[in-house]
Amino acid sequence: MLIYYRRNMPTRQISLVRNIDWVTIAIYLLLVIAGWFCIYGAVYHFEDASFWDFSYRYGKQLVWIGCSVVIASVLLMLDSRLYNVFAYAIYAAMLALLLVTIFVAPEIKGSRSWLVLGPVSLQPAEFAKTATCLALAKFMSTYGFKMSRLSDVIKVCLIIVVPMLMIILQNETGSALVYVSLFLVLYREGLPGIILFLGFFLAVIFIVSIRFGEIPILASIPDESYGIFLVMLISFAVQILFLLIFEKERKTALYVGAFDFVVLLISYLVHKIFHLDFKFTYVGYIIMGITFLYLAFVAFQKRIYSYLWIGLFAIASVGISNMSDMAFDKLKPHQQTRIRVTLGMENDPQKAGYNVNQSKIAIGSGGVTGKGFLNGTQTKLKYVPEQDTDFIFCTVGEEHGFLGSLVVMVLFLVLMLRLIFLAERQRSLFSRIYGYCVASIIFFHVAVNIGMVIGLTPVIGIPLPFFSYGGSSLWGFTILLFIFLRLDASRTEYFG
Repeated sequence: MLIYYRRNMPTRQISLVRNIDWVTIAIYLLLVIAGWFCIYGAVYHFEDASFWDFSYRYGKQLVWIGCSVVIASVLLMLDSRLYNVFAYAIYAAMLALLLVTIFVAPEIKGSRSWLVLGPVSLQPAEFAKTATCLALAKFMSTYGFKMSRLSDVIKVCLIIVVPMLMIILQNETGSALVYVSLFLVLYREGLPGIILFLGFFLAVIFIVSIRFGEIPILASIPDESYGIFLVMLISFAVQILFLLIFEKERKTALYVGAFDFVVLLISYLVHKIFHLDFKFTYVGYIIMGITFLYLAFVAFQKRIYSYLWIGLFAIASVGISNMSDMAFDKLKPHQQTRIRVTLGMENDPQKAGYNVNQSKIAIGSGGVTGKGFLNGTQTKLKYVPEQDTDFIFCTVGEEHGFLGSLVVMVLFLVLMLRLIFLAERQRSLFSRIYGYCVASIIFFHVAVNIGMVIGLTPVIGIPLPFFSYGGSSLWGFTILLFIFLRLDASRTEYFG
C-alpha cells in the first residue's frame, strides 16, 4: 500500500498542477494586486514613500496578501474529499464561533463581530460564508434530496438562515444580507422560477411601500396612501404576468386585466366628474376580492390550483405592504435614514448621505481616464470616509477614471462567468453546487458594493472582494475561491 502510494504520488501532483484552473488564479492575482495599489493610493502620504511601512494599511495588506498565498497553496494541496467529508463539522464549528462572537467580541462601531486575538482582529462572519456554502453543497448533493420536497426546502433554508440570524445579532446586517444570494443556487438546482419571480416582486412591494407610503393619492384624499394603491396596481400586473408566463392563459389574463382596468377607470371618472370623495384603496379591495373569487372558480373548475395561489398573492401583497412599514419602523434610525436617502426621500449630504455624496464627487472628478495614480485629491484629502475599505471603488474611479473602473468591473465579470463555466463542468454535484455558491456570493458583493459607492443601493457596509483592506475579507474570499479550485482540479478523480 505504501509503495503504491509513493509510486503514484508524483503522478497525482503532476495531474493536480495540470488540472488547476490557472486562468481563475491569474484573475485572482490581478484583482488582489490591483486592490493593493488602490489601498496604497487611498492611504499614501507624500512624505512616506515606502511600500514596506507596516504602520500603514498598505503595509499590513501586504502581510494579508502573503498569508493568503500560503492559505491558497495549502488548500490546493489538501485532498479535495476532505471538504465534502468535513462540511457539516466545519459548518457546526463556525456556528459555534458566531455564537461565541456575540458575547465576547468588543463593540466596534456599533457591532460585535470582531474577535481580537492579540494584534490581529478577525471577523468570523467572513469565514462563515465558506462554511455555509460547504454545508449547503453537502446537503443538496445527498442522495434522495429533492427540491420539490417541502421538508428538504425547509432544511436548506435553515442552513442559510441560521448563520444570517447570528450575524444580525452581532449587528452586522450588511454581512447577513449576503446570504440571500445563496437562493440563486437553489434556482439552479430546481427551485421553481415562480418563487424567484415572487421574491423579486416582494422586494419591489417593500420598496414601493416605503418610498410612496407617506404620499396621498390625491390632494382631496390626504389620508389615503399612494403606496398602498401602487402595490395594488403591481399585484394586478403580477396576476396578469403569472397567467401569461406560467399558465399560458391569454384568455383568462385578458378577462382579469380588462376587469381591473375598467373598474379603476370608472372609479376615477366618477371621482373627477361627480367630485365624490371615496377611497380608491377600497375600490382596489373590491377588485381583489372579485378577481380572487373568479380565479378560485376557474381553479376548481379546471383543477388547476395554481390559479388559487395567484389570487392569494394579490390579497397577500397588501398585507405585505403593511408589514413592510412595520419592518421599516423596526430598523435603527441610521439604517432608516440611509434607505430614505437612497430612495430619494431625504437629502442629507452632510450626515447620512455624506459618504455617498463624496464618493460620487470623487468618481465624477476622475472623468474618462482619471487623475492618475496617487493624484486623487478627494482621496488624498480624506474627504471620503472608509475609502480604503467599503468605499475603495471610489479610489479606482478618481485615479483611473471611467476606463479604469470599466476594467475592474470587466475583471469581476470575467471571474464570475469563469466560475459559472467551471461549476457547469463539474462531474460532482457537491462541487457544482459549491461553485455556484461562490459565484453568487462574489456577485452579490460586487453588485451591492459598487451600487453602494455610486448611490444605487443603500450603504450596508460590505467589502469589495480582493480590493477592500482587511485580512478577514481577503482570507475569507481566498478560502472560498480556492476550495472550489481544488474541487475543480480533482473533477476527473471523484464523482461523489
